[in-house]
Amino acid sequence: MDHSNHIRLGDDELKQANLKGASIYGADDHKVGTVDHVHGAGSGSNVVIDVDGFLGIGAKPVLVPVANLDFMRDESGEVHGVTSWTKDQLKAMPEHHD
Repeated sequence: MDHSNHIRLGDDELKQANLKGASIYGADDHKVGTVDHVHGAGSGSNVVIDVDGFLGIGAKPVLVPVANLDFMRDESGEVHGVTSWTKDQLKAMPEHHD
């Protein structure tokens, strides 16, 4: 995916209303998960990413700092995130329990 024309989200946009359901793309530019929910708002918040699974079934939730993700909006207005982690690295993280 070419992210060069995508607009990065500002700190005030890093909140549940904008990030929930956003696809997360990993180091190989393949989808590695989806944002389930957000703890806090802004650059100091954390997001819970559902890794693997299908429609939330069988997914492993992991908690990561939003600072480790690059959230942006594509040409159609769809929000997504990019990380340097692979799906295997995310799956190796501790499972998050609310």
